[in-house]
Amino acid sequence: MWIRPLQAELSDNTLALYAPNRFVLDWVRDKYLNNINGLLTSFCGADAPQLRFEVGTKPVTQTPQAAVTSNVAAPAQVAQTQPQRAAPSTRSGWDNVPAPAEPTYRSNVNVKHTFDNFVEGKSNQLARAAARQVADNPGGAYNPLFLYGGTGLGKTHLLHAVGNGIMARKPNAKVVYMHSERFVQDMVKALQNNAIEEFKRYYRSVDALLIDDIQFFANKERSQEEFFHTFNALLEGNQQIILTSDRYPKEINGVEDRSS
Repeated sequence: MWIRPLQAELSDNTLALYAPNRFVLDWVRDKYLNNINGLLTSFCGADAPQLRFEVGTKPVTQTPQAAVTSNVAAPAQVAQTQPQRAAPSTRSGWDNVPAPAEPTYRSNVNVKHTFDNFVEGKSNQLARAAARQVADNPGGAYNPLFLYGGTGLGKTHLLHAVGNGIMARKPNAKVVYMHSERFVQDMVKALQNNAIEEFKRYYRSVDALLIDDIQFFANKERSQEEFFHTFNALLEGNQQIILTSDRYPKEINGVEDRSS
């Protein structure tokens, strides 16, 4: 068993697990800590290493350059020892195979919801400020951005405002807003039509994905699985993700349950 986004490093009897973001770290620690400790004990017994979680990537170990290059010929010398080959043909048997068609993106962003007509109050000042920064710099500091609050506090309005802000700066940006139920419906339809690869390509190639009311993912295991993969693919590509909910993620039953 392995949890795909994690990286691991064993040092001084400590196993450090690195998660790409706090969302994944909390998910792993809350759902699989006992499983991981159990596996360590079964393999290592009393010598099982201590477990530590961190957000980030594991340090890269540098190999001394002298050890790598001392017995390797210079590039020019290597090139002289290889026989000359004819330049490869610019045509191949794949020339006539069409590339996958570019998906047609359904933005669904309501142009009427902007930052200018957002009703700001003490309960949503911070959310508005963070959303504004995302609109100005998508994929930057607030990624992912999670907007939590009760009904009527402006979460949906802010989603649309961010979408409008991004497209105002970059008209060709692929911004997709949707309710979480629509994500589930699209996934089910893709499975029924044997088109899951097209589904993945669509959602993982957007510039910004804005999903409303993710509490509806609760208890939908297959949807959670696909959403988790999409979530991580977008983060790895520095594509913006904004999620809203009237419940904190830990209160949404199973929304973070995913192991690969």
